[in-house]
Amino acid sequence: MIRRRDFISLLGGAAAWPVAARAQDRMALVGFIGLNSAGATQAYVVALLDGLKQAGYIEGRNLAMEYRFAEGRIDRLPALAADLVQRQVQAIVAQGTPTARAAKGATSTIPIVFEVGTDPVQAGIVASINRPGGNITGVTNIAAALAAKRLELLHALVPHSDTIGIVNDPIADTSTQATDLQDAASALGLKIMLLNASNDQEIDAAFATIVRQRIEALLLAESAFLISRREQLVALARFNAVPTMYTFPEFVRAGGLISYGASVTDAWHRAGAYVGRVLRGERPGDLPVQAPTKFELVINLKTAKALGLTVPDKLLATADEVIE
Repeated sequence: MIRRRDFISLLGGAAAWPVAARAQDRMALVGFIGLNSAGATQAYVVALLDGLKQAGYIEGRNLAMEYRFAEGRIDRLPALAADLVQRQVQAIVAQGTPTARAAKGATSTIPIVFEVGTDPVQAGIVASINRPGGNITGVTNIAAALAAKRLELLHALVPHSDTIGIVNDPIADTSTQATDLQDAASALGLKIMLLNASNDQEIDAAFATIVRQRIEALLLAESAFLISRREQLVALARFNAVPTMYTFPEFVRAGGLISYGASVTDAWHRAGAYVGRVLRGERPGDLPVQAPTKFELVINLKTAKALGLTVPDKLLATADEVIE
């Protein structure tokens, strides 16, 4: 099992993995494309490697990894995918919807296993959930489909707010996320203000609108770009004292208020198991896309106190992690 403290140094040498190691008998070569930096992706890769280990593949023994990171730049993904194809990896692991698309565009023969937060059928990645078809399959954490639940939890924390701001990336939104939120808001007697943000300047403009319109609660929609701007978004929410619901717990551990969604580490563990299966010869197009099996609610009590919010006991009792 790879040690977390050794992970960053391992990635630093990944591109120059010894030729001798690759030449070992039955050494499998797998490419990984991450949306963000190595540090931001560390926990997910550890979970992926653990899933591969349980499938019988151990890095350094019978598995070699080629890591590529886009550092939050989606425009780099096609080149990263093409590079892995040129290196003749036996499988490609893709983090996020734009990465899965880039990998799919780069090869129709090398098996691809993805982990995404959207409906992969709506996103045009697979033909169907049960029979993905072609050379691709994976795991979805259906982050967008959980948007209504996040709105409900945020309203429980900020019950006096009748309008919820939604920061959404229209370029990445290939789901019914905005429609789901509108329906959920109507059911709760709330209004939503949709604020589009596909670059850093639009993020700043969105928060300027939130302050100007005196929006008292905010929900961050699922998006690879927004995930890559975690520190910026958490800092802006804290500076402007806006209670914010996030998709992933990393936001909350970085100082955000609350997050709810499918466990991404669990999804990556199952993605690792899928990679093991395709390395053993199973056709990815015959493997159903897996739905989430574990969900996590994370609350930062320190942030709640700083915002002057009282977290209901019922919410605390159901939280999987409480940061104090």
